[in-house]
Amino acid sequence: MARSDYIAQSVTFTQFHFNWIIIMGRAYQNRKDSMAKTSDAKARVYSKYAREIYVKAKSGGVDPAGNLVLRSLIERAKKDQVPTHVIDKAIDKAKGGGDEDFATARYEGFGPGGCLVIVDCLTDNPNRTFGDVRQCFTKAKCKIGAQGSVGHMFDHSAIFVFASDDEEAVLEALMMADVDVTDIESGDGRVTVFAPHAEYFKARQAVVDAFGELDFEVDEIQFIPQTTSPLSDEEQAALDKFIDMLDDLEDVQNVYHNAG
Repeated sequence: MARSDYIAQSVTFTQFHFNWIIIMGRAYQNRKDSMAKTSDAKARVYSKYAREIYVKAKSGGVDPAGNLVLRSLIERAKKDQVPTHVIDKAIDKAKGGGDEDFATARYEGFGPGGCLVIVDCLTDNPNRTFGDVRQCFTKAKCKIGAQGSVGHMFDHSAIFVFASDDEEAVLEALMMADVDVTDIESGDGRVTVFAPHAEYFKARQAVVDAFGELDFEVDEIQFIPQTTSPLSDEEQAALDKFIDMLDDLEDVQNVYHNAG
């Protein structure tokens, strides 16, 4: 398996740090386990995790052993230092059959410098959420687009990063499990696996079956830009401010863009 060079750079998102690593001409966000510096920022992060944990537990079952999406989400929350009581409360709420009904909402548009933006939300009031997100675009002098206007420029992918020096063994395990691997890379003692988002469960189970329980550095489904858009310093500052505005919205869970 040929290996390509990668370029790493850091960006800030809600005062959490993400590494953007360009692999085979694509980039992905890798959440780091550093905490936000203010209590308000921490509270927003805790709230976003609690909402998503509640939704995943309610829809897929409260037992992480039988709900891999919930299990992965809980592991990410712990890495981001979300307190156990916040996680337990969200699961207990799902156990009790909480009556809150959240739906996913996705908005697409064009950010500073014409970069492509996807905003993923969980909302109990789509009209309110759309209005709030649109206002952020307007205040940032950006343009919200129709559904599908930029999504086709991203790959909706399952991403796994874990410690391993044997890329060929990982690839063999995935192929034996009939996983449609999009890409696989290795370097610095880690293997990175990309697969279509619909293959998430199959791919994760394949590597766990082959190598036992793993401490995944990344275990997520994300939107990966197919190309990156360079920004000037002024445009980058505007993008950071735009993302901060979006992140202040309670309903916003993730923001993806192709600025690089």
